[in-house]
Amino acid sequence: MGPAAYAAMVCAGLAAWLLVGWEHGLRRARLVVAGGAAQEARPAPWERLWEAVRARGRPEWWCVPAAGVVAVLGESVIPLALGAVAVPVVGRRLRERESGRERERREERVIALCGAVTGELRAGSQPGRALFVAAADTGGLGETEAEVLAAARFGGDVPTALHRAAREPGAEGLIGVAVCWQVAVGSGAGLAAGLDRLEAALRAERDRRELLRARLSGAWSTVGLLALLPVVGVLIGSAMGADPLRVLLHSPLGLGCLAVGGLLEAAGLLWARRIVRSGEGEGA
Repeated sequence: MGPAAYAAMVCAGLAAWLLVGWEHGLRRARLVVAGGAAQEARPAPWERLWEAVRARGRPEWWCVPAAGVVAVLGESVIPLALGAVAVPVVGRRLRERESGRERERREERVIALCGAVTGELRAGSQPGRALFVAAADTGGLGETEAEVLAAARFGGDVPTALHRAAREPGAEGLIGVAVCWQVAVGSGAGLAAGLDRLEAALRAERDRRELLRARLSGAWSTVGLLALLPVVGVLIGSAMGADPLRVLLHSPLGLGCLAVGGLLEAAGLLWARRIVRSGEGEGA
C-alpha cells in the first residue's frame, strides 16, 4: 500500500468524522424546528459505542494504553508520560460533560413533573395527591422527594421543601413550582393554571438552548478538526516514510518542535473553546 493510499484512508476518516458531527447537529436542529426537542434524540453509533466504553469503567484511563502504543512505535517513554498527565485532564472534562448531561436530565424531569401535576389537578386530584403521583411517575423531585412529599401529605411547608429541592443543579424550575404552590395556597388562585404556564416557560427555555446548541455544533466540529490536524500530519508523514515520531522524540529539534507545538495546540483549543463559550453566553 503506497503513500497515496494511506493519505486517502486518512482523508476518508476525517470526512466520516465530520459527517457524523454535521449529521448530529442537523438532527438536533430538525428536532427543535419540528417542536420535538422534548423527545430524546436517537444516539448515533459512535455515541452508543462511547456509552459501552463508559459502562466498563473510567474511560480516561484509556489514555495510558493509547499512549503506550505510541511509545512503543516511537521507542520513547515521552508519549507514556504525556498519557499519564492526560488522565486527570480528560477525567475532569468527562466529569464536566456527565454533570451537564445529568443537569439536562434533571431539567427534563422537572418539566415532566409540572405537566404531570397539572394533569392530575385537572383530573380532580387534590394538590398533595397530585404531587405524590407526579413525583412517583417522573422523579422530578430528585433526592429530596421524601421531604417534599412528607410536607405535602402531613400539612408541612411545601414551598420551603421545594426551594431546598431546587438547589440541585438542573432543578431550578422547582422554584417556580414553589411560588405557584405558595400563591395557590395563599390566595386560592388556580395551581393548575400556574403550573401550566410554568411548564410552557421551561419548555421554551429548553428549546431555545437546544436551538443554540444546534447552531454552535458547526463551531465545535471545527474545534475538533483543528485538534486532530497534528495527528493527521503525523499519520501522513508516517505513510510517506518520513518517520516523524523518531524525529519528534529522538532529536533536540524535534523535542523543541513537540513542546512548542503542544503549547500552541493547547492555546488554540482554549481560545477556540472560549470563543464558542462566549457565543453560548451571548445566546443565553
